[in-house]
Amino acid sequence: MMTASFHGTVIARSENTVYLEGNHYFPPESVTPGALEKSWLRTLCYWKGIARYYHVSAAGRRAANAAWAYPYPSPLARKIKAHVAFDPGSGIHIDNKPA
Repeated sequence: MMTASFHGTVIARSENTVYLEGNHYFPPESVTPGALEKSWLRTLCYWKGIARYYHVSAAGRRAANAAWAYPYPSPLARKIKAHVAFDPGSGIHIDNKPA
């Protein structure tokens, strides 16, 4: 069971993450409602496609552009379609914890 937490608050939990390039991508339904706020930031990965970013909020704190997803990935990255990854450098802790 992979868990993403921000300042002690669980923001995502799933047994079905996709591990790609050092990141666990969480299924969208595993993300805590209200934890993500849309950002205007987009980046382009030459093989995955365009990433859409989100601000993460929990425990009264906010981390700007600390999560991202590929809503329409390239065929090579179809396994991560709409899945959410989190930036550990933003204070988000990813861990393998029992349910």
